[in-house]
Amino acid sequence: MNEIIFFGSNQNPKLIKNEPNIITKPIQFKFENENENENEKQIKQISSSYLSTIFLFKNGKAIEYLNENYSKQNPVKIQIEENIQKVTVGVHNQAILTKEGNVFAKRKNNNPNNSNEFINISSLIKDKNDRIIEDIVSGAYSIYLLTSNQNVYGIGSNYSGQLGFDSRTLPKTQKPILIMKNVSKIFSGNASEHIFLLNSNQELFVCGANRYGQLGLGISRKETKIQKLTKIQNISKGKIIDIQCGSIHSIILIENENENPKRKLYSCGYHQNNGLGKKYRENTYEFTEIKSSLFENDNIIDFSVGNAHTLILTSKSKLIVFGYNEYGQLGTGDINDQLIPIQIELPKLIFNENISNYHISCGYDNSFLYYSLSFSNLEEDLIKLFRRKEFCDISFKTKNGEIISAHKLILKYRLNQNQNQIEKLQEIISKKSIKESNQIFEMIYSNRIINPKYFEIKEIINSNEKIEETMKRIYLNENENDFIIERKEKQYKFPKLILIMRSELYRGMFLSVTEDKSNKVTDYSGLSNKSFQIFEYWIYSNQIKDEIQITQEIIKELERGIDYFQLNQTNPNLFDLLINKFKN
Repeated sequence: MNEIIFFGSNQNPKLIKNEPNIITKPIQFKFENENENENEKQIKQISSSYLSTIFLFKNGKAIEYLNENYSKQNPVKIQIEENIQKVTVGVHNQAILTKEGNVFAKRKNNNPNNSNEFINISSLIKDKNDRIIEDIVSGAYSIYLLTSNQNVYGIGSNYSGQLGFDSRTLPKTQKPILIMKNVSKIFSGNASEHIFLLNSNQELFVCGANRYGQLGLGISRKETKIQKLTKIQNISKGKIIDIQCGSIHSIILIENENENPKRKLYSCGYHQNNGLGKKYRENTYEFTEIKSSLFENDNIIDFSVGNAHTLILTSKSKLIVFGYNEYGQLGTGDINDQLIPIQIELPKLIFNENISNYHISCGYDNSFLYYSLSFSNLEEDLIKLFRRKEFCDISFKTKNGEIISAHKLILKYRLNQNQNQIEKLQEIISKKSIKESNQIFEMIYSNRIINPKYFEIKEIINSNEKIEETMKRIYLNENENDFIIERKEKQYKFPKLILIMRSELYRGMFLSVTEDKSNKVTDYSGLSNKSFQIFEYWIYSNQIKDEIQITQEIIKELERGIDYFQLNQTNPNLFDLLINKFKN
């Protein structure tokens, strides 16, 4: 399915030839390269800014539309040999993250004959142990890299202190420079000169442009630039889900299970162009809630911020907008700014699938709403385990003598059940480069179809086994347990791998912190023995045993357990299975 809804500026670059430069009502966007096969048109992500828009497809390829002053043709295929995992675009930069953990980037290029020259900037990091990248984000003139070791690097402009250093001594840098350690998420925006960094303890740090209070530090901190990382103290309680930055404001999404709605938006910054979503035109120097009756009895599932406009998608299929609208980027049918959130109408063809499969992307002055099947987190989590030192317990040496590490538990259940398979893999890796070795491990970890280029591992990899079957086998092997959940007087042992795949609670615990968690014990006594047995079996198999009798009391108990262990991301989820079995 290739549904893309578009509205706003249709210039710089020109995305739709036969439409006006300003499109004020949502229309369906179709690619001009109709000769491409359907698989190459399945969208995974869209990122757009003033001079560039990049479309990433599910097959790991991407195309870019450039301002016509900087390119002789549109679209341009991005010529990167590796599979692309994420794209990000700022006013003066474009960057792509590959599944191998490399980042290729370029700045605004004034030469139309050389518009597609990307260079590997992760290789420029001085510390070789930090060169595998997990996430990337673009600011207006800077790019931020989050490494597998949870360190954040910045490259580009530091004019406003957005790299966390004195801009007089470091106005810009052409090589990534370390900003902060022990970071779990980075946030910025395609038009912003400021960043937010979240650590594993949900502590939020900021730096960069603050002339309009866009860092949310309060009226006591009115410096135009914050050039050292500063902790925000007065933020609302709850789990920080996302932060989106405009040029002179910021919006944060916070989730609190005890409130209704669970997710709320808060904004700070300058009221110009109405980007704050507030009733009155006034500056907000700290984050205050954006209130609207449109959010009542509904939940925010996605939102995006452009230069000064915001789009919000809710669980009841409402698209809510506010902010600057000179280019029709709100989709209201006119070019009038909107001070407070309003709902807009969309073509009937949209939302014919699960609403959670739709995503929003705001460009500098345009907007996209597109369908993209929610990807399983399994592949990304397995690859993260492969890259994180704390989960690596077996080493391989490449032909150049470089050491590459892997998780023994994963290899055991991804390779055919033969004691010699790891030794055979050692022999194969010893003849490969570090890049080739990474590709081989990613195929093993993600259970993807084997690349014919690596014919040697066909005989040792168990490529036909489903993930659920793998987990059931682990379930039957009690010797592979390495984490304890303690309740009442009994201990239950689980492999970390299983908990990471099933629970957001443990995914955050194991993948977002660097300290050793191998001996950690969790005390949870909120479930009866019968309910915990249901939970235990489901964790491994994603099923409920046939002989289990489901009652209303068990459903209520497990509903609390689902919230505690944060299990709602799995499809089908435990609650749905319980309800179906209860009805039957």
